[in-house]
Amino acid sequence: MPNGNLLLTFNAGSSTVKIGLFEIEADKAHRIGKGLIDFRRRPLTFHLTEGPASLDRSLQTDTGEHLHEVVDETFGILSEHFDLSTVRAIGHRVVHGGDMFTGPVRLDEASIRDIEGLTTLAPLHQPQALRLIRAVKHLRPALAQTASFDTAFHATQSDLVRRFALPRALHDQGIKRYGFHGLSYAFIAAELQRRAPKAAAGKVVVAHLGSGASLCALDKGESRDCSMGFSTLDGIPMATRCGTLDPGVLLHLLGQKGTALKEVEDMLYYQSGMIGVSGISADTRDLLKDARAEAREAIDLFCLRIAGEIGRMAATLGGLDGMVFTAGIGEHQPEIRAAICDRLRWLGLDIDNDANAANAPVVSTSSSSVTAFVIPTDEEQIIANEALSIFAGSDPDHNQPAPWAIASHSTTSNRSNHMEKQATADSTGVLDTAELALIDRYWRAANYLSVGQIYLLDNPLLREPLKAEHIKPRLLGHWGTTPGLNFIYAHLNRIIRNRDLDIIYVCGPGHGGLGMVANTYLEGTYSEIYPDISENADGMRKLFRQFSFPGGIPSHAAPETPGSIHEGGELGYALVHAYGAVFDNPDLIAACVVGDGEAETGPLAASWHSNKFLNPARDGAVLPILHLNGYKIANPTLLGRATDEDLRHLFIGYGYEPFFVEGSEPHKMHQAMAATFEQAFDRIRAIQREARHGAPGNFCPRWPMIVFRSPKGWTGPKEVDGKRVEGFWRAHQVPVSNCRDDAGHRKILEDWMQSYDPQDLFDTNGRLKEALRALAPMGQRRMGANPHANGGLLRQELVTPAIDDYAVAVKERGRTMAQSTEILGHYLRDTLTLNADGANFRIFGPDETESNRLGSVFEVTDRVWMEEIKPYDVSLARDGRVMEVLSEHLCQGWLEGYLLTGRHGLFSCYEAFIHIIDSMFNQHAKWLKVSRELPWRKPVSSLNYLLTSHVWRQDHNGFSHQDPGFIDLVANKKADTVRIYLPPDANTLLWTSDHCLKTYDRINVIVAGKQPELQWLSMDEAVKHCEAGISIWDWAGNEQGAGEPDVVMACAGDVPTMETLAAVDLLRQNIPELSIRVVNVVDLMALQSKEQHPHGLTDEVFDRLFTPDRPVIFAYHGYPYLIHRLTYRRTNHSNIHVRGFIEEGTTTTPFDMTVLNELDRYHLAIETIERVPGLKEKAADVIKLFQGKLEEHHRYVRQHGEDMPEISNWKWPYDGNGTRLA
Repeated sequence: MPNGNLLLTFNAGSSTVKIGLFEIEADKAHRIGKGLIDFRRRPLTFHLTEGPASLDRSLQTDTGEHLHEVVDETFGILSEHFDLSTVRAIGHRVVHGGDMFTGPVRLDEASIRDIEGLTTLAPLHQPQALRLIRAVKHLRPALAQTASFDTAFHATQSDLVRRFALPRALHDQGIKRYGFHGLSYAFIAAELQRRAPKAAAGKVVVAHLGSGASLCALDKGESRDCSMGFSTLDGIPMATRCGTLDPGVLLHLLGQKGTALKEVEDMLYYQSGMIGVSGISADTRDLLKDARAEAREAIDLFCLRIAGEIGRMAATLGGLDGMVFTAGIGEHQPEIRAAICDRLRWLGLDIDNDANAANAPVVSTSSSSVTAFVIPTDEEQIIANEALSIFAGSDPDHNQPAPWAIASHSTTSNRSNHMEKQATADSTGVLDTAELALIDRYWRAANYLSVGQIYLLDNPLLREPLKAEHIKPRLLGHWGTTPGLNFIYAHLNRIIRNRDLDIIYVCGPGHGGLGMVANTYLEGTYSEIYPDISENADGMRKLFRQFSFPGGIPSHAAPETPGSIHEGGELGYALVHAYGAVFDNPDLIAACVVGDGEAETGPLAASWHSNKFLNPARDGAVLPILHLNGYKIANPTLLGRATDEDLRHLFIGYGYEPFFVEGSEPHKMHQAMAATFEQAFDRIRAIQREARHGAPGNFCPRWPMIVFRSPKGWTGPKEVDGKRVEGFWRAHQVPVSNCRDDAGHRKILEDWMQSYDPQDLFDTNGRLKEALRALAPMGQRRMGANPHANGGLLRQELVTPAIDDYAVAVKERGRTMAQSTEILGHYLRDTLTLNADGANFRIFGPDETESNRLGSVFEVTDRVWMEEIKPYDVSLARDGRVMEVLSEHLCQGWLEGYLLTGRHGLFSCYEAFIHIIDSMFNQHAKWLKVSRELPWRKPVSSLNYLLTSHVWRQDHNGFSHQDPGFIDLVANKKADTVRIYLPPDANTLLWTSDHCLKTYDRINVIVAGKQPELQWLSMDEAVKHCEAGISIWDWAGNEQGAGEPDVVMACAGDVPTMETLAAVDLLRQNIPELSIRVVNVVDLMALQSKEQHPHGLTDEVFDRLFTPDRPVIFAYHGYPYLIHRLTYRRTNHSNIHVRGFIEEGTTTTPFDMTVLNELDRYHLAIETIERVPGLKEKAADVIKLFQGKLEEHHRYVRQHGEDMPEISNWKWPYDGNGTRLA
């Protein structure tokens, strides 16, 4: 193991990190090892070379999402081979330094923020380097770090070369050519000077040809031109990047074709170049081996563009003396070099084919007027040299503790090792003075924007005294909770940036939307989604005006709010949504703010138990933040008045480790929150690491949660009109209520807003100042831009088996018995298997999966259970995919969170008790309705309900379990959102379920019984019937000829269908001349007109089915009124007579349930006779017969406790030709 001082280098590419290990001797850096992490490989592997030896080690961290874990593990492997205690510094390659950095720099918080501000100029590479810098800073805060910039080498280029032919003002704003791969070119310039001083003193073009590729023109070793200009997209084609492109193409794509900016960006960076032209591979080695014309064309285009660019550079230099090939392609692919040089013969370049084939150091002939070299590049050596130059002659950490000995904090996660400590407001040292000042300014900016949204129509930056006309006529909004929400958001930004975390913000306080809007505006997401709300004074004015204003946005965190998955209009569901979001999302953390008013609701109280279902080995994490500001609308809150001791005991009982942050002095609170976040996120990381890489435990981990006490209306007016406001319920909504008409109130508002010092926060254009902009995370790490909060971006289609494989063979129609939901269970079992690798499908239900006959899913999975599992427990496991808890609220909320983050699921429930989540259904339906109107919200998978153990087969549980009314609630919603299906048998249930699981942006309700029942349709018939939604069952009726029938007997639902067909049988036996048509409805919304619902039938088709003038006896599963409502516009509405549930129920037999509600076969048959004109008189004896049967039934069930054999044993008694069987 080498002794002495060491220096490490990190060279971050877009998908790899190269690590250099250097020993410092006599103020020179000598390479002693190198490593590589390739994030494209699974599992992640670290390749290490030390002298002649090499090794490959798989990393336990399974993805690169949490980079600090990858770095920490890599440090551990390196320490087995090198004495890392002697590391003096780590040097980083940073692609873009802009005009600010023209040489290497020692990194501190200010320089890191400056580098972050340049990310938009290099979005492919800059974030990865910053993630590494932040990871090292987090893991080894005392270790010195330096940055070397790819752009710095090109600072010697003339202003003329760097200028675009654009308005001069843009050049001054930084829109210019910068050049890239500078570290590589710096090494080549030095190495060429060593190898061939004469050539180095002349005019040379260097071709850095790798997956990223560029050319550089050198004159006497200094850069004079570069093919890459403003961005790493420019110049020659690359592996996946396009190279130089006519800007008109972009205008066409963005304008006439309407392609989204993100799609264009993805195409230019990831789908162009070699992969785009060939459609085969991004790797030139693959293309050279491939005989297809597309592969050859990609290679030819690559070489053509390079040769053309070399010609252009020769013009810049005024000649050409030498040519250098370097990097992966340049050093190792002679075919590419030969093809390029062949096009440059006109410059006097003559290639030596044998030397070229051997990858010799010089590949041109001795007679060539241009010498062509092949020189391996070494960017890490330049990084090391530059880092050493910063610390030459000194120990950068001489006064620091041994930097490598500082380990990241970790804890055990077992509940038995719980620590009952709280974070206190006197925490020190987490934020230095500069960072503290910046984060406080950022918070002030968010508060300023929040107040402005409530009050202002105009004068957004208060550049003139506040006037009445600047104030909105109606003041709406909720200030009280907002400063706390903004405070949390600012600190989450910090932890995301420092640790490179994937976090979404779930805003529980009902009307905290203005804070979410303010923060997403500050981070830039809001203006990207809504370009009209621009980042300037005019955009701020529009931002303020639109809030709670006609034609604007609501006051809660609605679908319109970027980063939201939670509709804040109704309280109680934030925490359960947060947990649903992180199931099967191992790298996601949901920071969930729970208001103390919301904490008083029943669903929220139950939601705390969600931690018992969170598996740290495969799921993400939730950090609950209980925000106690003490008051609701006009009363104290229960938890707000509770003591810390009581709260600690409460949350320990729930299974959490509580931390406390409390106070009102901003600077102390900033330090306390920063320290507490460090502890909480360390806990989360330790729990996950132990679960994923340690020995499996038998109990739930004790997850952290934070109790955050701050004043209601924090930083707002302390008093108005002599009455207390800040820290009291009067701050809840609009603290100063009459600003338009009362000059005194207006002065309070103006002083309040000026207290945030907007001139210190926003520049002269009204844009957030750059130092503050740098505090927000970048790209998709911004909480407003996190793709998990727009789950359709991540949604993958569910893989489903073919329903034919589960079809019930109906050999004798109406005589084959099957349990429909049991058949569906087999289908769901295999759906779980097919999607096991994707881990994107779960089944939710309140302890009823087995009861609802879906038990075959337990052949391939189990119920999730993180508490202790006893040896005799059945189908419980840590990694189950069935979520069962006796709370419909939790099942609904988990599923909503799961769907809104891009996954699929099914909620199976008893029909009567689905009413418990009526309000949650309402809110989700509203969310979907609005989301469908927002182009940027991508479709999410539908919410699918399977309602079984339904009203007609709850005879054993009684009246409390008998209620089909959920369907009525669903039918109230927008036609674009809801679907209701009543499959009559197993094959129709299979088709319906398969269809619903493949839909998106819908709420599908399927009602199907779980008891053994008669089967009516083959699979082919079921498919046709379900696709039609409503159809005539010709085999069931006895229509003759082309005329209309005497009566239509319609049915919707499995039991109504059976009773209808039994009634048809009775009528055909007793009144054979009666012409009967049977119509079955499986898609209930098809009863509406086409104008009312997309599935609705046209009037013409409806009349063809139901006739324009004949009586229709409709047996319906639910309350009769709904059928009348759905059909009231139809021609024959007055002739539609509906029988359904009429609120009669008890504990009785299945058939007696239908009799009590007059839905049985006898009542249906009697009604038919009474409704067909002239038939009642003719068939009076038949009516009397059926009435007698009802009396007989009444006596029988009360004597025997079961239905008559002729009822319970009834089967369809006709063959395929309509002939009654013997």
